[in-house]
Amino acid sequence: MYGYKCEYCRGTVRAKVVKREAFKHKTQFVILEDVTIGICDTCGNRYYSADLVRSVHDIATGARPAEKTEVVLVGHAA
Repeated sequence: MYGYKCEYCRGTVRAKVVKREAFKHKTQFVILEDVTIGICDTCGNRYYSADLVRSVHDIATGARPAEKTEVVLVGHAA
């Protein structure tokens, strides 16, 4: 699935398992844990598979239940 050229710098996008990746979906956030994403080995741009994006959508819309909920701190910059 990965191993293709980055669209920004022409580096190589490689698969990497990350501990946590946050996604914004409309007005909320979904965090996936221990997920495989593509990361460019030169510029660090992140790439997500369609299945991964579909999982985020399903969790955010309630089609798939979240495994847990966490509190997120929110504030304004000074």
